[in-house]
Amino acid sequence: MESRRCVMVLAVAALMASAALLVAGDDMEVKPTVVKVVKGKKLCAKGWECKGPSVFCCNHTISDYFQSYQFENLFSKRNAPVAHAVGFWDYHSFITAAAEYQPLGFGTTGGKLTGMKEVAAFLGHVGSKTSCGYGVATGGPLAWGLCYKKEMSPSQYYCDDYFKFTYPCAPGAAYYGRGALPLYWNYNYGEAGEALKVDLLNHPEYIEQNATLAFQAAIWRWMTPMKKHQPSAHDVFVDSWKPTKNDTLAKRVPGFGATMNVLNGEDMCGKGDDERMNNMVSHYLYYLDLMGVGREDAGPHEVLSCAEQVPFNKASPSASSSS
Repeated sequence: MESRRCVMVLAVAALMASAALLVAGDDMEVKPTVVKVVKGKKLCAKGWECKGPSVFCCNHTISDYFQSYQFENLFSKRNAPVAHAVGFWDYHSFITAAAEYQPLGFGTTGGKLTGMKEVAAFLGHVGSKTSCGYGVATGGPLAWGLCYKKEMSPSQYYCDDYFKFTYPCAPGAAYYGRGALPLYWNYNYGEAGEALKVDLLNHPEYIEQNATLAFQAAIWRWMTPMKKHQPSAHDVFVDSWKPTKNDTLAKRVPGFGATMNVLNGEDMCGKGDDERMNNMVSHYLYYLDLMGVGREDAGPHEVLSCAEQVPFNKASPSASSSS
């Protein structure tokens, strides 16, 4: 009789646990961890979100610490009637896109705090680049990230004939700014398309038609160096990049400021108190607060800013006209 009671208690407990997971919703979906050791190194895989096997998948995944309600808080005005991409961007698209890069360390490098800060940093770039907020906007100017999915009034086709043999412009195609970290120019669409295995050179419009693809292109840019022998924005943020003597002389140090340097170079950095740089920093700090990290963990001014950093890259004539 006693053993039967124990079985019943265990059964009830299991049902209650299952019910709790269901009530918690999709954000708390169980991701079984598969672990194996290869040459003494622990490698993991966590279901759909971090397929692995990868050393990074042994850490917290993004949905462990960044859930749909937080995405809604960060981009609370993106579906306002006056926004220009109503119904396009959502948490599911972001987390699906991020799943491709979590085995490579996006949001999964180091501990939970580092992951949270990297997601906030990446989205700080995204929010700043896609905002339609202004000083007296409802909810404040930082609440309007992901207001756009494309350049609204492009002034040109952004076709650079210098790349006519490697990334030739498709007839009638326009390579104006699209996406979460907007892509401009045929060569950028071509390079991103090769990496994502999507024909963006002939169909640049795919970026503005599919939010998951738009986020994938942005995360690819974050994770990929602009040039050989240079770090990516991811590298400089998670401290896997070690500055050389020349970097130190150029006042380039790991942190959020260096991510702006990698992705924007001369357009934003080394200019002192640049308005666009300050706006991007403000988005990052705002998102840190909303995610529960707090801006006090963002680091000192020289880490946050690229005002005094020598740019990694000078702006090309074509790139400078797209900023």
